[in-house]
Amino acid sequence: MTAAKATSAEEPLLNLERPRPGVAVLTLNRPAARNALSVAMLDALHKAFAALGADTTVAAIVLAANGPVFSSGHDLKELTAHRADADKGLAFYSEAMTRCSAMMQAIVACPKPVIAAVQGTATAAGCQLVATCDLAIAADSAQFCTPGVNIGLFCSTPMVALSRNVGRKRAMEMLLTGDMLSAADAVEYGLINRAVPAAEVLPQAIALAETIAAKSPLTVAIGKRAFYAQAEMPLSEAYAYAAQVMVDNMMTRDAEEGIGAFLGKRPPEWKGR
Repeated sequence: MTAAKATSAEEPLLNLERPRPGVAVLTLNRPAARNALSVAMLDALHKAFAALGADTTVAAIVLAANGPVFSSGHDLKELTAHRADADKGLAFYSEAMTRCSAMMQAIVACPKPVIAAVQGTATAAGCQLVATCDLAIAADSAQFCTPGVNIGLFCSTPMVALSRNVGRKRAMEMLLTGDMLSAADAVEYGLINRAVPAAEVLPQAIALAETIAAKSPLTVAIGKRAFYAQAEMPLSEAYAYAAQVMVDNMMTRDAEEGIGAFLGKRPPEWKGR
């Protein structure tokens, strides 16, 4: 897979590059539309994450975007056009939100870590996309917001990812005011990992992906899955689950190899099993 297209006459919705062994860079490519998440874009992203998740040559994924905006969220022009449908858009809106939620969950379910490389503004479902990624590096000039309240459409689905990444009071402030959040504040809030000069966003995201790609792919997949699973559990249940995950992990070949390599003071040779 190198690109996903809406039609053969259009520019690809997504570009895929492999700048380092084990690293895939997936780039949103609707800059003229502010990288809005049209239904076609949602479907392309969902398919891309499924394909990359199953690709044994990929260990980490960077999600980037072309243009000055990372993503403005749902395609409001597309949504508004369906007001003319016989049901005033009800069926389309239901389908669009369902597909968006499925795509976001595909990122979480993907066994490979996904790192957002945020070069510009991320709003509404675009902010949700950043929050959903496992890690995020942003330009120090980037901004984030959930402005649905300003147009009478509360950012309810972005709220799911946002409230799982930042404190409740801060999430509610973003959701109720729709105000822009600076990159520096996004770091403090826990929405992104770090803010860097714009020219360093993609290189640093790729470097971080490369660092992760050097680890055991099996161990990383086990850890990512366990992280999200335990986060939804009560404390005692989370500890019981995590303890069993560690036992199962200990029985893998890569854990045996990794511990042996550490004790033997040699580099490990990962096999992914």
